[in-house]
Amino acid sequence: MSDPRFIGLVQSLLSSAEAALGEADSPMVRHLARDGVLARRTGERSLELLLMLQGKTQGNLDETERAALHNALRTIQGRLEQLTQAPD
Repeated sequence: MSDPRFIGLVQSLLSSAEAALGEADSPMVRHLARDGVLARRTGERSLELLLMLQGKTQGNLDETERAALHNALRTIQGRLEQLTQAPD
């Protein structure tokens, strides 16, 4: 059975990254400034934490937890790639 605390942690890190990286639908967008360097650092930090969670929990997650973590990682990685490819 999925642990709602784990899902909540993953969603919290995802929300922080989305808000920092300028996702309009993020519930935290009003709480973080749109400073480009700070935004990238916040997104990268969230990604690092999620990657650490993935490594530390490998083999110990149920399918729902694994999917939530995978989707969060894919979302943040995609957004960071978009920023890297965006023209200045």
